[in-house]
This record gives sequence, C-alpha cells and structure tokens, in this order.
Amino acid sequence: MNHEQDRAKERIAVELERSRRRSNGLTLDALNDEGLLAQHSKLMSPLVWDLAHIGNYEEQWLLRAAGGRESLRPDIDRLYDAFENPRAERVTLPLLTPEEAAEYNDRVRGQVLDVLDEVDISPAVPGQREGCDPHRALLDSGFVFHMVIQHEHQHDETMLATHQLRKGEPVLLDTSGDVAPLSPPAATEVLVPAGPFTMGASDDPWAYDNEHPAHTVDLPAFWIDTRLVTNAEYLRFMDDGGYRTRHWWSREGWEWLNRRNAIAPAFWSREGQEWSRRRFGRNEMVPSEEPVQHVSFHEAQAYARWAGKRLPTEAEWEKAARFDPDTGRSTRYPWGDGEPEPRHANLGQRRLGPSPAGRHPDGASPLGVQQLIGDVWEWTSTTFDGYTGFHAFPYREYSEVFFDEGYKVLRGGSWATHPTAVRSTFRNWDHPIRRQIFSGVRCARDAEPV
Repeated sequence: MNHEQDRAKERIAVELERSRRRSNGLTLDALNDEGLLAQHSKLMSPLVWDLAHIGNYEEQWLLRAAGGRESLRPDIDRLYDAFENPRAERVTLPLLTPEEAAEYNDRVRGQVLDVLDEVDISPAVPGQREGCDPHRALLDSGFVFHMVIQHEHQHDETMLATHQLRKGEPVLLDTSGDVAPLSPPAATEVLVPAGPFTMGASDDPWAYDNEHPAHTVDLPAFWIDTRLVTNAEYLRFMDDGGYRTRHWWSREGWEWLNRRNAIAPAFWSREGQEWSRRRFGRNEMVPSEEPVQHVSFHEAQAYARWAGKRLPTEAEWEKAARFDPDTGRSTRYPWGDGEPEPRHANLGQRRLGPSPAGRHPDGASPLGVQQLIGDVWEWTSTTFDGYTGFHAFPYREYSEVFFDEGYKVLRGGSWATHPTAVRSTFRNWDHPIRRQIFSGVRCARDAEPV
C-alpha cells in the first residue's frame, strides 16, 4: 500500500508542476505587466486575476483544508472569490501585480509539496466518502489534489479563451503538426442500440461530485454522427440562409441571433466570396475539414435542425462514448480505461485548434464514433442538473449552485482541455449564448421504431 501511495504522490507532484508550467506559459511568459493587468473582454477576467486565483484556491484547499496550515494571505481571499466578484468587475480590484502573484504562487506551492509528503492519501472504503470524516474524504485516493490540478487546468483553458479575445500581435506559439493518422469513418452515423448502460462515475478518484453517482440509464435506440460537424458542412448551412431562416431557430435562439446580429461563428469574417477567421492574433482562411468551433448552443441547435437531426442528450452522448455492446461495460474513455495518449485525442494545447475531422481513429468508441474526447466541446440538449442521489462535495459552489439555471451541458473536452481534466463522465456546462469557449457540434437523430 505504501508503494502504491508513493506512486500516486509522485504522479500528483508531476501534474502539479505541469499545470503551473502551463499557467505561467499563458501569463508571465506570454505578456508584459500591462497585458496581464488589462481586461481584454468583459466576458473574461484580467489574466493576472486568474493567475493569483489558482494560487489562492490551491492554498485554501491544499494548505488549509488538507494540510491544516495557517493562511499565508487571508487578506486576499475575497479578492479572488469567483462568486463574490463578477468577471467584468475584477479589473477594478486591488489585485496582486504579476510579480506579487508569481511570488505568492511559489510560496503556496512550496508548502503544498510538504503537505503532499505528510498526508495519507490511501483510498477510503469504496463508496463511503459521504459517510467518513470530511478531512479523510478530501484525501481519499488523493481527491483534493486531483481537484486542484483540474481546477488550474480549467483556468488555463479559460486563459486561452481570453487570449483568443485579446487584440494585438500573436504571443502563443502555433504548433500545427498532428501526430495521429487521418482515417475518417466509413459511415457518417452509427446506430446506438436500445438498452441500459451505466452512466456516471463510481470509483474514479479524479471525478467531481456532479459525475456521481453511477446509475443505470435505459435509452431507446438512436443514431449519432461518427464525426464532428466540419467548417465546410457548417458553411453549407450558412450558404443556405441558415442565419436568415427563422424556421431553424428556437425562440430564444432567434432572439439571441437578432440581438447579436450574428451571421457566422465567432471570430469569422467575410473575405470576398470566402471566409477568414482570427485565431490567437493570426488571420487565416477558414480550414474546411476542421470541426467548426466557437458556436453557441443556439447555433448548434439550429444547424442540427437544418441537417434534419438534433443535438444528442447528455445520456446519449455518454452512451455513444463509453458503452461497449460486446461486454456491456462502460469504460472511462471511448478507447478503454487507459489514459489519453496523443494517438487517442487532441488534448492539452498540443496545437492551437482542433484536428481535422477523421484524425485519431485510435480514440474511437467501440461503436465507431470518433473524436468524442478532445478537439471541441460538444453541446448537448440537456440542462445541467444533478443526478438522482447527487451529494455536493466538497463545496456547493463547484456545481450545485448552477443546477436549473438554464445552463446547457457540454461534453468531451477540447484541444485546450488537459487530459487530467476530461473523461467520458466529465460534465461541463455554460450559458447557451456562450461562443468564446471552444465549442462545436455533433448531431444525433431518433431511430425509426422497429
């Protein structure tokens, strides 16, 4: 058991270092103080706020809650409380300077590594987290460390969205090479058979509260597209008057479209008869075979209706992603239980955008659905809520406060999502109007009754 715990701690230490290297690369290594302190969009925080927030969150959960240590900077807790300070107002706060934020984060991390050496992260009794001592529940299989690592990577993805909204010269290195083969599926859609499957996480030490509890869901048969919707396919919707035809849009979607005067995905511009896009300060022609990204739920829904289909429900997406009809098992990822490798999925900011549709055939699900993990977040038709038996842990503000507030569930992660922060049970959510996120479309449709 000690050997297993040592290996788990080594993994945590490595992931903590990786997350910080990435955070610093998106902030301290990318922009000067002026760029870090500026608010590049009212939708987003100044980058320096995100930088200090990840340190403050780490201090609260790993030093104080897990390690029982005194606060290093109790005076800044309110400054970096995401619920007390809306994004549009954070630029007005007396924030730490980039130098102060870096120094603070280094102090926190130094003590966190000491705490990691000291604490017991062995597994608690399976399924008993809710009933055991709160401190023991936090440390169960290293859960609180996993939570903090994922939290930092989630803010790194948010930082990337801020960089996309930022005006000015490019500062992020664009590495566009793909390491996975291009092998589009032969069929454009696949039938997912009717029947039950296990949805949600059971004993996954990285899973959040909203992924629990694992439960059985019985679904009727349905069809789901084997590929993500590409830019070329989305352009056909646009060329067919998709943004001018009321029929394809919900009432809320049509109201949004008219308020925004939307005519294309975010960051697209007309160049004569062609379309270009702005991507991290670079202007380029829209690549036809990449999955479309930066579309809202309303746009995704309208496209699906135009195509004679619909968006999948969250349960349908998860069944298509992890159910193996040969074994009846639900796996952690579409390709099985092994952690993501570059051949499986485009994750972790390896390139600054999605891979062409048809890449990563080794990451396909048992049913033959490709690119379910990575590339773009996929909108579902499901409103975010807790599963039956949901128990908030370790705090309500992670997910419970967002239930029933009109947030739509997104699944699968994007090219900007780190591998530790996504799996087939992971649930993301956002307002249906959001487009700065790296979101795209996959369609589904009902199966005809037999």
